Amino acid sequence: SSNKIIFHLRPPPPKQSLPILQRLISVYKLWHEYVRNFPITTRITLGGKIDNFFIEIIEALCTAQYLGKIEKLGYLRKANVKIDSLKLFLQIAWEVKSLQTEQYAALSEPVHEIGRQIGGWIRQTETQIQKPNP
Repeated sequence: SSNKIIFHLRPPPPKQSLPILQRLISVYKLWHEYVRNFPITTRITLGGKIDNFFIEIIEALCTAQYLGKIEKLGYLRKANVKIDSLKLFLQIAWEVKSLQTEQYAALSEPVHEIGRQIGGWIRQTETQIQKPNP
């Protein structure tokens, strides 16, 4: 008889992260389900581009949460530019019929809201920077 050791792997515990980051990751997971059904050429080109935007935004927000106000602002602005590009490329994916209307709505609505939240975070950070220290 052979002695087999069986490991039961559990996923790591969820890291406490910002609600905006958690929301973005959940939208990215949804995107990941949809992109599987893209035609192969569109999946590689347009799908890859959209995927990169998601990853870059997640990375920028993840980094921003740990930085001081001045450094944070650069990462937030980068995320803001990338989210605008993401919105545009999602629209293109819908226009070329790689995304169905329901899928486009399910992605674009939360992405739009996340963009508004990033804009608010930028304004809040700018206000904090402009306040003189007592």
